[in-house]
Amino acid sequence: MNVKTKLCDLLRPLMLGAMLLGTTAHAAVQELDRVVAIVDNDVVMQSQLDQRVKEVQQTIAKRGGGVPPASVLQQQVLERLIVENLQLQIGERSGIRITDEELNGAIATIAQRNNMSVEQFRGALARDGLSYNDAREQVKREMVISRVRQRRVAERIQVSEQEVKNFLASDLGKIALSEELHLANIQIQVPESASAEAIQAAARKAQDIYTQLKQGADFNQLAIASSSSDNALEGGDMGWRKPAQLPAPFDRMLSSMPVGDVTQPVRTPVGFIILKVLDKRGGETQTVDEVHVRHILLKPSEIRSAAQTEELARKLYARIQNGEDFATLAKNFSEDPGSALNGGDLNWVNPESLVPEFRETMASTAVNTVSQPFQTQFGWHVLEVLGRRATDNTEQARDQQALNVLRNRKYDEELQTWLRQIRDEAYVEIKLPGADQAAQ
Repeated sequence: MNVKTKLCDLLRPLMLGAMLLGTTAHAAVQELDRVVAIVDNDVVMQSQLDQRVKEVQQTIAKRGGGVPPASVLQQQVLERLIVENLQLQIGERSGIRITDEELNGAIATIAQRNNMSVEQFRGALARDGLSYNDAREQVKREMVISRVRQRRVAERIQVSEQEVKNFLASDLGKIALSEELHLANIQIQVPESASAEAIQAAARKAQDIYTQLKQGADFNQLAIASSSSDNALEGGDMGWRKPAQLPAPFDRMLSSMPVGDVTQPVRTPVGFIILKVLDKRGGETQTVDEVHVRHILLKPSEIRSAAQTEELARKLYARIQNGEDFATLAKNFSEDPGSALNGGDLNWVNPESLVPEFRETMASTAVNTVSQPFQTQFGWHVLEVLGRRATDNTEQARDQQALNVLRNRKYDEELQTWLRQIRDEAYVEIKLPGADQAAQ
């Protein structure tokens, strides 16, 4: 599963195939890989589609649901690949690159979150019939797409202090602090310039899906087969959301809905949406455990390899152990611009805001103790824990929570609008047998 497939690479197997057929007249004819979609300046290949369909089927099987046949999944998966491809092309034009160190760090984090070493993770992939190299390429794709979205969507979202104050004072603000909902959605898209007949057809389709759900149909399966949302292949899973993160009227509807219930189809700017409440939790502000910590960060570079960076981190650790001042070494060597001038001091931090490797090392380090050097996706670190405390930061937590809710609400709306925009503006020609040809 290649991230990008150049046209010259597509021609190479064709030429090789012609040579082989010309010299071996009686050899068995094998079907060559073929293009299933042209996407602006790139293509999606049948092999990419087949591989992704296989991965989706395995993911669905692990959830315990019925696995749809490949023919049901193909259109949905192909559309996902098209939109991914467009974002990857934007990333390439923007000069976004993922280094080997960043990719290795991301793989290590994924393995760690699944309570595995990287080798165990490779073994798990092999048992599922998946290639480790393919998995690396997919993670790399997702990292590029994440950075593209950060630049094109997240960075242009602004939330003012006044918006936060107004939100906290509103009824919706009070609701937002009360509970979180685990949601899934099914979206029936309506094109921006759709005719009245097309809108009515989408409304009928959404109502038919709602009727099936109320009669006991599986939400995951209907989302995979019918939803146009970006998360359709995950069964429409949206993760945990505050009601106030959602556009009206969902914000008020969902608070009173029991777990397992679904909303009636609601018309939104992108189409008709049905939501399901998968679970509910919490809402009360809790005391936060904070740690006062300082660190030295060293990053591999063109003039210093990863091995040399690790060696320097171990030398600095030894110097600290021999009595040299941590703050002085941090000012002279640390490559964290936010803390180096302060002697590496990160002040009081919430462990949950840190990457797993840093958080876990910090948790296992006693107060007034320096850790052994360790690695994260950012480079090599040495940290010292200066103190621990439990803080009732109710007011700060409320402000931050409100800010996150407002940003997430704007981000969700802006992301779906942007994805539809880049899809509508792209030249896409679908060549999958049985699919309608479309070009723009």
